[in-house]
Amino acid sequence: MNDKTLMNHAADNIRILAASMVEKANSGHPGGAMGGADFINVLFSEFLVYDPEDPTWTGRDRFFLDPGHMSPMLYAALALQGKFTIDELMQFRQWGSPTPGHPELDVKRGIENSSGPLGQGHALAAGAAVAEKFLEARLGHTMMQHKVYAYISDGGIEEEISQGVGRIAGTLGLNNLIMFYDANEIQLSTEYAEVSSEDTEAKYKAWNWNVIKINGNDPDAIREALTIANQEDSKPTLIIGKTVMGKGALQNDGSSYERNVKTHGAPLGGDAYRNTINNLGGNPDNPFIVFDDVKELYANRKKQLKEIVVIRKQAEAAWAAANPDKAAMMKEWFSGKAPQVDWSKLEEPKAGSATRVASAACLKVLAQQVPNMICASADLSNSDKTDGFLKETHSMKHGDFSGAFFQAGVSELTMADMCIGMMLHGGVITAMGTFFVFSDYMKPAIRLAALMGTPVKFIWSHDAFRVGEDGPTHEPVEQEAQIRLMEKLKNHKGLDSVRVFRPADAKETTVCWQMAMENMSTPTALIFSRQGINPLPEGTNYEEARKGAYIVANSDEDFDVVLLASGSEVSTLVEGSNKLKQDGIKVRIVSVPSEGLFRNQSKEYQESILPTDAKKFGMTAGLPVTLEGLVGANGKVFGLESFGFSAPYKVLDEKLGYTGENVYNQVKQLLAE
Repeated sequence: MNDKTLMNHAADNIRILAASMVEKANSGHPGGAMGGADFINVLFSEFLVYDPEDPTWTGRDRFFLDPGHMSPMLYAALALQGKFTIDELMQFRQWGSPTPGHPELDVKRGIENSSGPLGQGHALAAGAAVAEKFLEARLGHTMMQHKVYAYISDGGIEEEISQGVGRIAGTLGLNNLIMFYDANEIQLSTEYAEVSSEDTEAKYKAWNWNVIKINGNDPDAIREALTIANQEDSKPTLIIGKTVMGKGALQNDGSSYERNVKTHGAPLGGDAYRNTINNLGGNPDNPFIVFDDVKELYANRKKQLKEIVVIRKQAEAAWAAANPDKAAMMKEWFSGKAPQVDWSKLEEPKAGSATRVASAACLKVLAQQVPNMICASADLSNSDKTDGFLKETHSMKHGDFSGAFFQAGVSELTMADMCIGMMLHGGVITAMGTFFVFSDYMKPAIRLAALMGTPVKFIWSHDAFRVGEDGPTHEPVEQEAQIRLMEKLKNHKGLDSVRVFRPADAKETTVCWQMAMENMSTPTALIFSRQGINPLPEGTNYEEARKGAYIVANSDEDFDVVLLASGSEVSTLVEGSNKLKQDGIKVRIVSVPSEGLFRNQSKEYQESILPTDAKKFGMTAGLPVTLEGLVGANGKVFGLESFGFSAPYKVLDEKLGYTGENVYNQVKQLLAE
């Protein structure tokens, strides 16, 4: 046990570094970082198990920060571990610096998740805890015995996603999840009491959590709480730490600056900064210093960790020798490579099936052949057809993680973030389903997955107004345009931030699922129909879908007009083309399951499919803007420019103009212009 005076000194060192980073940048959030320094110091110097020489070791504990604005605390603490230099701390929030304003995923630096949007960080942690349990059920305790630590703030507790995380983690009994709630009761513009009067302890206890309340600035109390949490065998643990926002801060006149809203989101500034650094035992003229005794504290921890890791890795080596098949399997799972799938085993659905049904057939193959895959649904598995996966396994339950289906309940955002967290943990591949219109609930998670390049698979069924009788609340119109914007947005590696597929029929669905499973660099979105779709003409080369857009069979070589669409509208174009051909009009039909993938092809290929000077007609069940970029000025797009209506989908097709007859009329009009 480390001396309390030393632990307080180390926490003050973190406070000095954090406040100084913000001060130098003239931007940031010092108060929370100063209040949380005691917890992260105890965790990092006494509890967190990791390999100082191998930061990606699969057996390491994971630490997930939820309030990303407290990055100065994390960077400072990681600097004590040796994962950041003092010079890098001094470049906080500057161009090209590895210390951005909110942490960005960098496992080698000790950062397990990008964080900032409050609430999502601890959902990622809960997902990682599920992944660890899932893998332990398959590989055993020797290989999977680590803990997942999460750090959450008042704002994260307020965000609605905390409800989903609390409910699911408690229901599943994730005793490997230990969360510290930094209850400083100060927010950016108000005090916490102005916006909440809930009993957080009672709430989490009702969710089946182990709850411990402590003084969050007392290292002895933190140590005791973490010790108890590590011994918990059936529940996740919430440590409610009452902390002091801006701990140790003094104002310009030397009076206390603690518990002040102003310290949350702005540099301390001027004499307040100098007084604070002096008060904490630092030198305001040279604040970027690690104290000698603090260096020794972390050097000693490094020695301890090396001893712990040697023992653990010896046990892992013995396990691998005794279980060579499992060891090879585990190595493959954590490799980040796409799994090998024998798609010849696919039982193709009957012609004219809905693409959600075709997706279910693909999921059946994946459930049978990809043993580290987890599929989830937001209480819609029998409708979004993720039950194709579920029928080959069973749901995870408290005390039994032998199943591979994650029942999230009605909580799309929580489900998405937890599935992302599972993949951040490593060793698993995740997919999750809901109705396309409810992708709106998931947008923050989609964006975070895109930023981090986490290759989760989003499964969205009921893709258009053809949901029919359910009416406009359930009919996606603007959703495809929204997600296809993410095809146009590049991540920092220059890749499409999200790969989006909306297949035209059952066979194209298979190719899209193959590409989704091969994509281990970015998230993939798969958009499926509720209703049956006529198959594309015989002879269509579906492998061409791998180029994002391709020419459908029975197209004319020398054409007068190009008809293009994605999803079920492609078959509507085929129907209309038959009428046009009767009038002697020659037609090329193009299926565009992925504009983003198409845009990544050579200019020559793009021109060969959609010639610039060709007349083009696009049809989409969404907003016209979905296809306008492909159609260009030399054509027109027929789309839906209002919300949907409640009626049987075939009636809606007629009323809204999604018929071969209207395609015929629209194209005739275009050619006459």
